[in-house]
This record gives sequence, structure tokens and C-alpha cells, in this order.
Amino acid sequence: MQAPSGQLTPPPLQALLDAGALAGEWVLDPPKSSIRLKSRSMWGLAQVTGVFREVSGNGTVSAEGAISGTVTVAAASIDTQNSRRDTHLRSADFFNSSNNPDIVFTAEGARPSGQGVTVTGLLTVRGRTRPLSVDAVAGVQGDAEVCLDADVRINRADFGLTWNPIGMAGVNNTLTIHAVFTRR
Repeated sequence: MQAPSGQLTPPPLQALLDAGALAGEWVLDPPKSSIRLKSRSMWGLAQVTGVFREVSGNGTVSAEGAISGTVTVAAASIDTQNSRRDTHLRSADFFNSSNNPDIVFTAEGARPSGQGVTVTGLLTVRGRTRPLSVDAVAGVQGDAEVCLDADVRINRADFGLTWNPIGMAGVNNTLTIHAVFTRR
């Protein structure tokens, strides 16, 4: 059964996985996908938003329904509409993008849960890898497109991004992910 918005509820998603209907190779469609960053600075008074302009990825669904894949974000592609801030975010104070060009999420599995799917894997930022579980809303368009939408809370200090003079920059960030995968 499909929800009115085109999103699948968990039992039908599981049925598609169990039936092997989604089996195959998938690739992230960058023009249709986005990864946005939201944070607070100035002691929580100012919201900072940005988007990563360069994302890529791929995934595999086995005939048995096992899911794996990778999403790669070019750290230097951050765009907050403020070139001075973007240069600082690319520096060694934050992403250190000249030495750590990519932010990588490696999905090791997924299972239907709640209103969507829980994707588990490893997130690597600035050379530090941590486990990450993402609750996403999943949608399937025909047999050629799968969409995942999620808001993920990240503590940047977990990845060594600790620059914070006089406590003015927030360490808790939200990534808003809209990932569209198409069949290869």
C-alpha cells in the first residue's frame, strides 16, 4: 500500500525487498539529491545554513534484500552563501578539506522501521569514523527510483571539529538529506 505522498509504509517496502523487486545496482542522482547543513553560532542566536554542492554515491540491493552502499560528499563543496565563512569551514579549524577531501557514509544495512527505514553504517569526517544510524522516510517510484529523506543530528566534536572560541559556535548540527537513487 502506498501512502498518498508516494512514500511506502514499512510492510510494502519489506515486501519489495523480500521479493527481490529492488535487487540490483543503484547510483545516486546528484541533480535530484541534496545534503544541507544547519547549525547555530553566536551563542545560539544565529542559524547558519549551507548545502554541499558535490555529492555522489552508489548502492546494492541483493536478491535477499540486503542493502549496502556509499554516499560521498566533497567537504570543500560547502556553500553557506558567505565566502569568508566557507573558506573557514574548509580550513584546518573545521573540515580540513585539503587533507580530508571527502565526507563518507558507508551503509552496511537497512531495515524497515517506524514510518520508513533505518539505515546503519559508518560516517567518516576528517579522518574519524563513527557508527551512525539514520531513520529515513523511503519512497519508491516505479522500479527505477528510490528516495530517502532524513534529518540527522551530528555532534561535530565527535569527528574532531572542535574549533569554538569562547563557546560561540554550536557543536550540534543537523544534516538534512534527500538522496535519490536510480537503477544502473
